[in-house]
Amino acid sequence: QAALVESGGGVVQAGGALRLSCVASGRPFPLIRMAWFRQAPGKERESVACTPWGPTIANYLDSVKGRFTISRDNAKNTTYLQMNSLKPEGTAVYYCAAGRTPFRSCTDTRADWDWGQGTQVTVSS
Repeated sequence: QAALVESGGGVVQAGGALRLSCVASGRPFPLIRMAWFRQAPGKERESVACTPWGPTIANYLDSVKGRFTISRDNAKNTTYLQMNSLKPEGTAVYYCAAGRTPFRSCTDTRADWDWGQGTQVTVSS
């Protein structure tokens, strides 16, 4: 099982920016998909962004396209989520997720993820 350590959450005003980081261990990092999910109070967890293992484009939740960017540094086993132009509806616990199965794409809906502990992001209006 992968161990995931997230950092970078906090409180920011609407329109501001935050960058989340996630360091992963225990999986062949360059070969697995990495993703960020979020869960707001009273709502289901949703996928925000996913970066694939290979040279294909990342996937994003429609409501964050153009504002959030997911990236990865395979040399550091680290995934990032740059969040710009944050909105109050972005307030949630953000979770890093690592795919358990190598070579699985971001469009594969099978939910085989290892999870981080979550980091709180609060966007004030």
